[in-house]
Amino acid sequence: MKKGKRRGTDKAAEAPFAYGGLDRLIHEHARLSVLTSLITHAQGLTFGELKQLCALTDGNLSRHLQVLEQAGLVTIFKGVEHNRPVTLCRITAQGRKRYIDYLSVLERVLTDAETAVNGASAAQTGDKPTPA
Repeated sequence: MKKGKRRGTDKAAEAPFAYGGLDRLIHEHARLSVLTSLITHAQGLTFGELKQLCALTDGNLSRHLQVLEQAGLVTIFKGVEHNRPVTLCRITAQGRKRYIDYLSVLERVLTDAETAVNGASAAQTGDKPTPA
């Protein structure tokens, strides 16, 4: 039999802990912080507010917003308020969906880890693990 990919196999069944749904774009901690901030503030946040909430520098935040905007996860509005430039950022419908999908996979990671920890604890004490 040839080495390599086998036909008719389910990747998820072969590697249940690969967590392919953990969106690499979102998983980066600064972008996760930005998206979490935006999803909790439906009206959007200014650049300054995001900078403070996520503890990022101007340059870091600017670059992460650029990546998220190019991917269609956020929209950025530039305007003027009281004769001062203002940048307002909002999560898009696509961004909200991808964020929620990401959280669903992350919940699986937590459930799997909790099951493993509870199983290991039960094995050490001789108790049966409780279902999650």
